[in-house]
Parts: sequence; C-alpha cells; structure tokens
Amino acid sequence: MAVWDLERRQFLKLTVAAGGGLLIGFHLPSLAATGDGYHLGGNHFSPNSWIHLAPDDTVTLMVATSELGQGSMTAIPMLLAEELEADWAKVKVAPAPVNPDFNNPLSNTQMTGGSTAVRGYWEPLRRVGAGTRELLIAAAAKIWGVAAKGCHARNSEVIHTASGRRLRYGALLATASQLTPPTEVRLKNPKHFHLIGKPTARLDTPAKVNGSAVFGGDVRVPGMFTAVVARCPVFGGKPKGYDAGAARAVRGVHQVVEIDSGIAVVADSFWSAQRGRAALAIQWNPGSMAKLDSAAIQKQLRAALRRRGNAQRDDGDIDQALAGATRVVEALYETPYLAHACMEPMNCTAHVRADRCDVWVPTQAQTAARAAAAQASGLRESAVQIHTTFAGGGFGRRLQQDFVIEAVQLSKAVGAPVQVLWTREDDMQHDFYRPANCTQLRAALDARGFPRAWFQRIAGPRNALRGVTIPYAIDNVRVEQVEEDPGVPVGAWRSVGASQNGFTVECFIDELAHAAGQDPLAYRLALLKQAPRHRAALQLAADKAGWGRKLPAGHGRGLAVYESFAGWVAHVVEVSVVRGVIRVQRVVSAVDCGLAVNPAGVHAQNESAITFALTAALKGEITIRDGRVVQGNFDDPPLLRIDEMPAIEVHLVPSREPPGGVGEPGVPPLAPALANAVFAATGQRLRRLPLRLEQV
Repeated sequence: MAVWDLERRQFLKLTVAAGGGLLIGFHLPSLAATGDGYHLGGNHFSPNSWIHLAPDDTVTLMVATSELGQGSMTAIPMLLAEELEADWAKVKVAPAPVNPDFNNPLSNTQMTGGSTAVRGYWEPLRRVGAGTRELLIAAAAKIWGVAAKGCHARNSEVIHTASGRRLRYGALLATASQLTPPTEVRLKNPKHFHLIGKPTARLDTPAKVNGSAVFGGDVRVPGMFTAVVARCPVFGGKPKGYDAGAARAVRGVHQVVEIDSGIAVVADSFWSAQRGRAALAIQWNPGSMAKLDSAAIQKQLRAALRRRGNAQRDDGDIDQALAGATRVVEALYETPYLAHACMEPMNCTAHVRADRCDVWVPTQAQTAARAAAAQASGLRESAVQIHTTFAGGGFGRRLQQDFVIEAVQLSKAVGAPVQVLWTREDDMQHDFYRPANCTQLRAALDARGFPRAWFQRIAGPRNALRGVTIPYAIDNVRVEQVEEDPGVPVGAWRSVGASQNGFTVECFIDELAHAAGQDPLAYRLALLKQAPRHRAALQLAADKAGWGRKLPAGHGRGLAVYESFAGWVAHVVEVSVVRGVIRVQRVVSAVDCGLAVNPAGVHAQNESAITFALTAALKGEITIRDGRVVQGNFDDPPLLRIDEMPAIEVHLVPSREPPGGVGEPGVPPLAPALANAVFAATGQRLRRLPLRLEQV
C-alpha cells in the first residue's frame, strides 16, 4: 500500500486537461490510505485504484491500456462508467501508472496487445464500477436513513425511488469514505445498458485535433538532451572504430556515448545529434550475418519443409488418408518479413537519478518497460515510474524494450534527462520484424470434391508458426510446425502468425473449391456446419457484398473468413485488373466480436485492419542483402495511398456473447480474400506475398 501511494503521489504531470474528457499525465493530490480506499483532501475520494471522485461530480477513470489509436481511452472507461452509472459528460480519463493493480487478467501484466484490452477487463472493471455504485448508494441511504435497496443510481446521482429525493455523487464523498466497499456486487443486465453498445465519440479525438495530445516525441523535461544512436546496419554487428572527436566538434553536441545498441550522440537538439552521428565515420565489424540475403533465407525455409515438424494438431490418420486418395491437391505458400512501420518512430525519454528513474514512453508494455528500465538503471523496480504517452501506432512493435533501454542507459551515463529519437530509417532498418514463413499443403478430395484429409507443414521462426485455425469439417487433419530461424530479429506484428497462416488456409480452401468445381462460398458453408460463428460472419459479408452478382470483365470477387484473438471476421473483396495492375474496388466486411462495447470503435478498428492488411498484401516486404535491410522509408515499401483505397463497408454480426478481440482479427482474412479475388479476375493463383501478377 505504501509503495502504491508513493507512486500515485509522484505521478508527474505533463500537461493539464487536454480536452475531450482527457487528462494527460493525470496528477493526484497526496493520498492517505483509509481502509480499502483512499481519502483525498478537499473531500475527493478514491474507493479503489481505478475511480477518483470529486466534489464537483467529476469522475476520473484510470486507463491501464495504451492508447495507440485503437480507442482504448474510450472503450475501457465505458466499462467503468456503465456500471458506475456515471454521467458520461462528467467523465475524464487518465493513463494509469504501472502497478499490478492495473494488470490485464488475461496476461497478468500491464500491456496492450493480442486484442486483450476490452475482453480482458470486461468483467473486472464492470465489477469495480458496480462496487463503487453500490458504495455511493449506501452512502446516500445512510444520509437519508433509508434502506439501500430502495435507492438506485443514474447519471451520477443516487435517487430514492419512493420519494424521488436525489443526491449528487459529489455530495456523497465524505460519507462514502467512511463506509466499507461491498465485497459482492450485482452487474447490470445488458438489456439495461445505456452506454455500452452505443456508438460513442472518442475522448482522445479533441486533444489530437487541437494539438494538446502528448505523444512520446512531444515530451519536454527541464535540462533534457536529445540523442540519436548509430546502430550497425548488419544484424549482430559491432563497432570497430569511430571518430568521436569529429562528432563532438559539431555545434550543439554534448557527448558521444557507447551503449549496448551502438554509438549515441547526445546533443542540445535533434539536428545537432543527427549531424554529429553523420560525423562519426564508424567502421563496423559486421560479424557472422554479413552474407545473409533474402534468396538464402527462402532456400533455408524451403529446405526446412523436408523435416518432420511438431504436430500442433493431429486428427485421424493423415498418412492413410493421403495414401489412399485418388485425388490430391498440393501447394506451396510463402510470406515475407514485414516491418511495423508505425507512423511515430520509436522514442523514449528517461531521467535517471541516484534513487529514482522516470521514463516517458509510448509503450505497449508498461510492466516490461519498468523491468527493463530498472535493470538498465541498476535501481529497484519500485524506484522506476513509467509515464505512458500517446503512441502513433504500435502493431506489436512497442512491446519491445530496446528504445527504453537506450534512453535509460544514456540518461545514466550523461547524468541528465535524455530523449532518444529514431528516424524513419532507424525504425525501418532496426525493427523486430514479422517473420517470413514457408508452408507446404496437401489435401485429399473425396468423390464429391470435399477434403477428407488436410496436411499443413509450416517452417519459420516461432511467431510465424502460430495462429493456425482450420474450422472446416475434415476428418483427417495434421498441422506441423518446423522451427527454423534465419537470424533476422522478429517480434509480434498485428495478428502475429494468423496474419500469415490465415492467408495460406483461406487461399488453399479456395483452391480446393476450384478443384471441386464448386462456388467458393457454398463450398465453405458446406464445411462450416460445426462452426456457426464462421458461418454467420461469412454469410453476412457475402449477402451484403452481393455475392454471385455478375461483375464487369476484368473484375473478380474473393472471400475469406478467419478467427483469431476471439474475433471472427469475413471479408469479400472486389478487384479489377487492368494491364497487370491490381486495384481493389470494394471491401465488405462482417465482424463477430461478441458484444461491441463501442460499435463506432469496432467499425474504425476493422477499417484500420483492412487498410493495414491491404498495404501489406499489395506492397509490404522487407528484403535482406548483405545482412542488412534494403528498405528505409515509405517510398520502399510504399504505403497504400488515398487514391488507391477501396470503398469499405463494415457490418457487425449481432451477438450477446462477451466481447472478443477487435484490433487484430480483421487482418488475417484480407490477404486471402484479395488473392482469391485476383484469381477470380485473372485465373492466376498467387501463393506468395506481396501479390504480384505474372506478366503473360
């Protein structure tokens, strides 16, 4: 309790009331623990870590997940506010400091990834809100001398049902602080929700529009230096020699410091640091990876497919089913390395002192960032405070701690606050990439053309082997994983292995439908009798897209459905192909994410997933030459431009199921739906990403 109290009191303020119900760097007054809650001076009251009540009826709700553009700063407080019966117009939100109180139950850590935010906090935060509501009802009942069961709460007021008497939440704080919070609470029946399930404007939008939102690169700390780091362009390489004197001779350069990741130039400004880095004239020892290239990696992964792998799934007798088959369809699918390419490159600001370390960072992993900063500074974790800023995208890249370690090491060495800034080229060429993989598939078809056996062997680094779901009713299924890592740094990328394996599964089932001479939609539906959520999403998308309607010459439709991160998404993609150029005309999407807490947010996230996946499917690729990444900016690989964007329609499958994932599930089915549409338009089956038509 004492440590938590210290952290809350020391949570530094970056700016005040950014607007739109948002507080950046929310600062609480000094707190004193009282029983199971916290009593604040001036009749403020915090019954728990998440909710802070003020006499003016303002309710400040803490958000433990990072705001990466996906809407966490709206959806998460909606869970609390719904059960709390808070007046949404009086709700403010603030990023939570790192503390086990804020851990996501699904990961037991404070992080944002795996589409776990809403589904992880769905019940716990509703219980927190309901407990606070019941505490305030009990306070009003005590003041009136009536039974609590005769009162109810609505719109930040407690109402005595029989008499109509009302008390504002702000008037109940002193009494509530003397009561013991309830241990058992009753959650609202979803039919009584008035906030959850309603399209709700995002609270962070005004701050982002008016410029008051604080991203990592916006942080300013008194006495702060700026640093850039020269990292070896070859994976695993080390510096052999450099001219520190030439760098220090650049006006504004303060120090040249060697750290774990390379040579840092610390200066008064970013531009001075950049010019200092250019003057270093570093000679590198490239190490053992100097001759690695993309062709060698492809050859290595293909060779790995000759090995028997570990079975992820093994139903029936695959060997007997294939051996006895009269018709076998085979295919080889390949996917490339991909960069995360967040719009905001990596950055971090750290201030290390003898007894304390403050870190301001756009992170997806507060718990891991704190541990990394503690190790780099040599301090106890309790002496490290993480201040989470807005992040200009994450996609899994900000789960890594390399940029945090750089800032902490430099601040410790310099003895002052240091902000490390990465350039776009730094970001593209020193990423933890989505790994490449290679997949061998074989299927045995029965007399009707339906698969009686499915064999799938995947080779690649660990992240590229996961996320395989085959919902189709097939008696004999074997999925093997062959771990083969060429040595390129890899990490989680939006939807992780499902982004690749969804491509192979949904393209291959399309191949089987074609081999059977059947309509791709009807073929899938016949095989999805035991997968109702897949069926419902697929049928809705097909209906809304007008599946079966005739298209102009040179056009084609393709579809795919996939489940990942407890979300079921189907896409129907319409393309035109003119003189070998693939142009996506329309994407119709159906999403089953269970109960949609904020339908507007679900629509936006799926539109984002479609855009993200389209760029990857049509243009995304990281290639390796001489042990280094060839690409360096948004000209290579380019982003999808606004004039290349299709019309997008998103439809939600009605559901009473608990919320599932939203941010990632829209990615996996896009590439296969697109590839299947290209096949429908051209007759070319494209089995490698990015999709490139053969010149005929």
